[in-house]
Amino acid sequence: MKTVFARPESMKSTPMHYCSGCGHGIVHRLIAEVIDELGIRERTVCVAPVGCAVTAYNYFNFDVCEAPHGRTPCVATGIKRVHPGNLVFSYQGDGDLAAIGTAEIIHSANRGELITAIFVNNGTYGMTGGQMAPTTLLKQKTATTHMGRDAKLAGYPIKISEMLAVTPGSAYIVRGSVHSPKNILKAKRYIRTAFQTQLDGLGFSLVEVLSSCPVNWRITPTQSNRYIDEVVTKEYPLGIIKDVSKPADAT
Repeated sequence: MKTVFARPESMKSTPMHYCSGCGHGIVHRLIAEVIDELGIRERTVCVAPVGCAVTAYNYFNFDVCEAPHGRTPCVATGIKRVHPGNLVFSYQGDGDLAAIGTAEIIHSANRGELITAIFVNNGTYGMTGGQMAPTTLLKQKTATTHMGRDAKLAGYPIKISEMLAVTPGSAYIVRGSVHSPKNILKAKRYIRTAFQTQLDGLGFSLVEVLSSCPVNWRITPTQSNRYIDEVVTKEYPLGIIKDVSKPADAT
């Protein structure tokens, strides 16, 4: 019988610690599938964050190292400059990338570092109890905003991808999601293009992936996916934000 679905070589056969309904496991698999398809497992390096994906090295079957909180792009930059022939990517949540690591990601993009950032945005600090994150929506309730996020007190949700797209060094900036099969397939295409952008030496690339956090959102996984579709994507529209390989007027 022909095998049509199997575990990618770039993933270890290890049970994941992520909560039910979390999107991290899906994103991990998409990355692993793309690396296998590109045939670059032996020269791939991931830099893991501080946050829910802090133990990503347990799941990826290629080199993974840790970085201090928010400094993931800096470590990735150093590895890429020393080993320019490798594919190097950071894997970060909204706390690691959009809060403590804001300066690092902005300057990495502006310098046009030949690295890729996989940015998983679930709008909350999942690991530490569901506190408000820079990407938390207005009126969204968290462990630190029981009445909902108030713009007068906490400002507005930060659209990291749109911010990075204006830097001259950024080459490929997209926002996908893993809340439905259709969007999962599209997110995989985004990841593959981002990695190819790096391999082609075009500049910095980032794939933002909208993901659910049912435990801290205090709703079911099914409701979480519906919430992304009906609410989150209105604040964070899906699609290609910048692609230097295509003309500015290309659709």
